Amino acid sequence: MRITSDFSSYEIRKTIESRWQEYLSKYGNLFTSDSLSGSSPPSVFVGSYGYPKVGVGPMVPPIHGNTTLLDNPEKWLGKSLEDIVNFRLSLVRGIQKMSVQNTQGRFIENLHEITMSSRSIDSELEFYKTTVPVTTIDGESAPFGPVGEIKSARFSSSSTEKSIERVYYDHDLKAGEAVLNLYNKGIDISKIQKCFSVGMLGKKRKLVPTKWSITATDDIISKSLVSEILEFDLIDSCRVFSHSHLGNIFSIILFPHRWLFEMQEAWHIGNSTGFGSDCEDARGIDHPPAIAGAYFAARLGAVEYLMEKNIQASVLVLREIRPEYAVPVGVWQIREGIRAAMKKKPYIAQDFDDGVSFASKNMSISKSEWLSKGILLHMLKQKSISEFF
Repeated sequence: MRITSDFSSYEIRKTIESRWQEYLSKYGNLFTSDSLSGSSPPSVFVGSYGYPKVGVGPMVPPIHGNTTLLDNPEKWLGKSLEDIVNFRLSLVRGIQKMSVQNTQGRFIENLHEITMSSRSIDSELEFYKTTVPVTTIDGESAPFGPVGEIKSARFSSSSTEKSIERVYYDHDLKAGEAVLNLYNKGIDISKIQKCFSVGMLGKKRKLVPTKWSITATDDIISKSLVSEILEFDLIDSCRVFSHSHLGNIFSIILFPHRWLFEMQEAWHIGNSTGFGSDCEDARGIDHPPAIAGAYFAARLGAVEYLMEKNIQASVLVLREIRPEYAVPVGVWQIREGIRAAMKKKPYIAQDFDDGVSFASKNMSISKSEWLSKGILLHMLKQKSISEFF
């Protein structure tokens, strides 16, 4: 069975784009200036272009007040794709070019203070050139607002998150330990990722491009949780969880077996379907996943449930990417989508086969397609043979 949709990805993008252009026709002057006054959510960004010399700086919208929602993915569940694209396009990215080894100096210290802040921070930026509003959206990369090279910057003082402040001043704490410390203190993962990115954690500190810090944070936390659940008893049933948002359909199947994890993705290209997947056993994954950061975001969302319930299981995550997901907005939506699924009441399947059948019901990818494209069944057979001998 192949996907059917009332609107193509292109039509959805063009609708979002035209509405944004309509907004700019009224308020475009806010994004066209050599200076900017607004409240950072708080938000910072480290680019990857030109690495190891990269663009670093705050992200600030041209409005004052409580702007925290503009860069807080944990609060975006239930928001529309258009809402999230607009959040992204509303943030002006101020940058200064510097080496990733540069984690000192007043500008970087300002970024550290912004990242530690518990609320939005009033910001005044002056640019070398006039910024230009972003008027187009593509389906290949996440949307971003205007970019301006910073000539000068001023920020208001702010109250800090004390748990972040403590690890910031602890130079004997390794970066991985600092990430886990903050996670266990209940700090949002998106906040931890920013701390990691602007060189606030660890013994040997450096700037880390934002997209790399997102993957690293999800990996560090989920790997630690997996090491803990390996000591737990096996789950007593096969459970299937599902959730749909932003044009993504997620099904998560847990079944009684020692830790194995596989994530499969399927996406639609015209009348054909593309597939991607990767997997691991208790030894972890020893290579960069074929599906990149999506893998670690999914692993984190799934293993959090196992930790909460004090159980061990094997996990199969299926993600169908529909045409409605017309603009990629980041792997946060995978983590949050799976978290949302795991909060729902599961379907209790008779066995793994029944679980995959149920998981596939609301998808346009058949059970046989999922199983033929993944390697979990092969891994299960290999495990069974090795355990027998």
